[in-house]
Amino acid sequence: MLKGKKIVLGITGSIAAYKSCLIIRALIKHGAEVQVVITPSGKEFITPITLSALTHKPVISEFFSQRDGTWHSHVDLGLWADAMLIAPCTASTLGKMAHGVADNMLITTYLSMKAPVFIAPAMDLDMYQHPSTQANLQQLKSYGNHIIEPASGFLASGLEGKGRMEEPEKIVEQLNIFFNSSADLQGKHIMITAGPTYEKIDPVRFIGNYSSGKMGYALAEECYRRGAEVTLISGPVNLSCSEGIRRIDVESCEEMYEQAIKAFPQQHAAILCAAVADFKPENVAETKIKREKDDLFLRLKPTQDISSTLGKMKTSDQRIIAFALETNDEEQNAKQKLEKKNADFIVMNSTRNPGTTFQSDENQITIIHKEGKKEYAKKPKTDVAKDIVDELATLL
Repeated sequence: MLKGKKIVLGITGSIAAYKSCLIIRALIKHGAEVQVVITPSGKEFITPITLSALTHKPVISEFFSQRDGTWHSHVDLGLWADAMLIAPCTASTLGKMAHGVADNMLITTYLSMKAPVFIAPAMDLDMYQHPSTQANLQQLKSYGNHIIEPASGFLASGLEGKGRMEEPEKIVEQLNIFFNSSADLQGKHIMITAGPTYEKIDPVRFIGNYSSGKMGYALAEECYRRGAEVTLISGPVNLSCSEGIRRIDVESCEEMYEQAIKAFPQQHAAILCAAVADFKPENVAETKIKREKDDLFLRLKPTQDISSTLGKMKTSDQRIIAFALETNDEEQNAKQKLEKKNADFIVMNSTRNPGTTFQSDENQITIIHKEGKKEYAKKPKTDVAKDIVDELATLL
């Protein structure tokens, strides 16, 4: 499945840099096209001439290739690639990636990358075990990066540990597995709603909620990665998505409702992840409401019930996944919603699990369907998205 794939290979200043030649040869043997981006310190361990001879492409290291102003666009590389592999990746580069320290071409390319990123750490075993390195790895995992665990060896204390970069053939095998498993939604059309809705009170105020959209966007990226044609209907959030995802920006529940019922007939499935306001002001003031007295009464009316409407529209060939964020009686409420919304399964989470709901990078869910339930551990939302899409894929 690597045939025709465009891979950006990042090489950093590690003694394991010589193994990058073996990685390049294996990738090309599988039919991939490889573009090397190397750090200045990486060139101390392996020459760009060697790498260029293997890839048949000039090696990129500096921002400017000539003194005439010609420069390498990290943004173009981020759009060109189907995947980025950083192997070997030193502890220094891990730290820079985790904290956005864009002081070389490799890091700027990483920060602009729209495709999945694979990282193969390579360092001293004790260095790998250090809490700061482990914290950086966890941070990078929470961003959705794929960490290729290093091989085992022995620490200075004599105990076994990890740190040595995994062997080239196993690294390439992991990319192969990724692309083999990522096509199970090929040809499927999936609509996803994400983020909050804002219901206007007056020109400067609104009723809303704390949703960041992170869960919905993670689901959109996961479906897109696995070959689906994705339509993302997004409330107002400060997030970006892959260029291949059809994104429709809305603000209110009414706007999201209109776009959802318009798009749904062409979809194989809908994942309704948005935190839609249940009520909106009966009347919206044309000018800013002034504070003229000690109280203010707002009469609210229900918003459109998007999930119920789509549940009634659903055909036997379509699937609907709904979400239930609960504060109490979680499972009972989720089961009622499953029936009421005509959903195929409900993704339930609870405000009683700290750090797993609005604004968080992690989530802890239970998937509830008519046959039973599946409970999952707390994990990054990017990993939660994989669990949800895995469940959906069994129904399509």
